[in-house]
Amino acid sequence: MSDNGAAADASPPTDREYAEWLDALAGGDGFALVCPDGHGSLPPRRVCPECGSAELSREPLREAGTVETYSVVHVPSPRFADDAPYATAVVDFGPTRLTGIVRDGDHGRDATPEVEIGDRVAVGVGERVTDGERLVVFRPVDGE
Repeated sequence: MSDNGAAADASPPTDREYAEWLDALAGGDGFALVCPDGHGSLPPRRVCPECGSAELSREPLREAGTVETYSVVHVPSPRFADDAPYATAVVDFGPTRLTGIVRDGDHGRDATPEVEIGDRVAVGVGERVTDGERLVVFRPVDGE
C-alpha cells in the first residue's frame, strides 16, 4: 500500500491519510480500500476490519450509492450548530458504506433536507457551515 517500505507500514494511521482520501474524493477519484475477500473500508486502515487481511488495494467508488438509512438532526452538537437541520445518511457504495451529510442545494438553513431510504446519491466533499471543516456530502443523482 505504501511506497515507503516497511517503516511506513509500521506507522500508525493518521488524520493526514483521511485528508488525502477527502482530497481524492473532492477530485472525483474517490476510492475504498478492499481486501482480497471483497470487504471494503476507508483510510486510514492497515488491515481489513472484517477479516484482518493486510492486503488492501484501492478500488474506485461507484458513481452513485443507495441510501440505506438516515437521521434528520434538529438539535446538533456544537460543531454543527449552524448546519441544523441536516440529514446524516449511511450510503452503500459497493464494497463499503459511507456516512455523510445530505445536501440538495434547494433547502435553506431552516428547511429539513429531503431524503428517503433507497434514494440514489452521488458523493463529494463539502464544508460544515459552523466552522468550515471538510466533510462527506451526498447529493441526489440528477434525474432521480
